[in-house]
Amino acid sequence: MEAASSFSSQCSTYSYEEYKETADWLLAHTEQRPKVAIICGSGLGGLGELLGDRNVFQYKDIPHFPTSTVPGHAGQLVFGKLQGRECVCMQGRFHFYEGYNIQTVTYPVRVFYLLGVETLIVTNAAGGLNGCYEVGDIMLIKDHINMPGFAGQNPLCGHNDDRFGVRFPCMSDAYDRELGALVKQTAKEQGCDSFLQEGVYCMLAGPTYETVAECRALQMLGADAVGMSTVPEVLVARHCGLRVLGLSLITNKVVTEYDSTERANHEEVLKTTERRTLDLQRLVSHLITNI
Repeated sequence: MEAASSFSSQCSTYSYEEYKETADWLLAHTEQRPKVAIICGSGLGGLGELLGDRNVFQYKDIPHFPTSTVPGHAGQLVFGKLQGRECVCMQGRFHFYEGYNIQTVTYPVRVFYLLGVETLIVTNAAGGLNGCYEVGDIMLIKDHINMPGFAGQNPLCGHNDDRFGVRFPCMSDAYDRELGALVKQTAKEQGCDSFLQEGVYCMLAGPTYETVAECRALQMLGADAVGMSTVPEVLVARHCGLRVLGLSLITNKVVTEYDSTERANHEEVLKTTERRTLDLQRLVSHLITNI
């Protein structure tokens, strides 16, 4: 009975009415009707500061919304205009390692869908597995490897509500190819193409950084970058039919040699994002105009 109870709690879901209550509350408190949502990763919340005509809501004040506990995540939802386009931006996301179940991690995505959002842009800070990547590179995510999903931690487990999507959604086209081509074109126009990469993102549950053996295994699997987020949100977004664009900022190179003196740490992650954040903001803001 104990094992069954544990599994049930891991796969607990919110009701359609709870998602709708959150969406309706937000719609009643802002005149903005965004078609684009942006989820900001560690240290990347500055994207939300670019919005004009801002309406800012603290997560703690939004019905049913979780709260963010990680340094570098402000914990607020910002509605506003970016290059004239109405957007909503999450300054701080939720992570499995914070103790939230996987459905709570992805709660905002279905709220976005009920707000009328059609495109989701996800950003994250990630470790570089690909030996050709440099710290400060921006990786366009072309695909992902869902390690927690291999262990049964998928936000779509449990009862399927057909009002959000089908029981068995396809993920071979998880990342929109037209948006990816637009990123490459925009990066070239903005002079960012010299540090733009394209690759596969692998999600691990965290909060520990990877061992040497784990990094080598992930390289063998074909992963180019590794992090602790993003994939659950992408799964739910695609289940709802949203177009998805993913960008990883490579904040450190992973350690693959036992005699290395390098040590991954969160302070290094935030320092790198601070150095490259203006370039990422410029890329995203100009991209918005063409979506």
